[in-house]
Amino acid sequence: MFIEEAKKAREKAYVPYSNFKVGAVITLKDGTHIHGANIENSSYGLTSCAERNGLFSLISQGYNVKDIKEITIIGDSYGPISPCGACRQVLSELIPHETPIYLTNLKGDVHETSVSELLPFGFDLNTDRTNK
Repeated sequence: MFIEEAKKAREKAYVPYSNFKVGAVITLKDGTHIHGANIENSSYGLTSCAERNGLFSLISQGYNVKDIKEITIIGDSYGPISPCGACRQVLSELIPHETPIYLTNLKGDVHETSVSELLPFGFDLNTDRTNK
């Protein structure tokens, strides 16, 4: 887990309305770190979370999601920060389901999870979830 890299990503956040910075670092198997930070908009529905920004940046830079080793997400929350529903769905579609995801906060609390745990029955056109 790369908490210090997630903290660096968090400092890039643009949060003039909530002042709640979130950072995400996606670590690739070759050691590359892709940062994501939340970016707010006065029309809150247009705000984009750190996790999604990191994943979209990774893909738009030409990296392969199959090369993701782990993801670390950090915020100044009481307990380990947790992705919103939209981020859970995007994570479910874009990363291997058993990729370790580390949820943490500035106090050092850490919870390790995976997409499969965060969104057990997420919408996925590539998976047969009918248990046939």
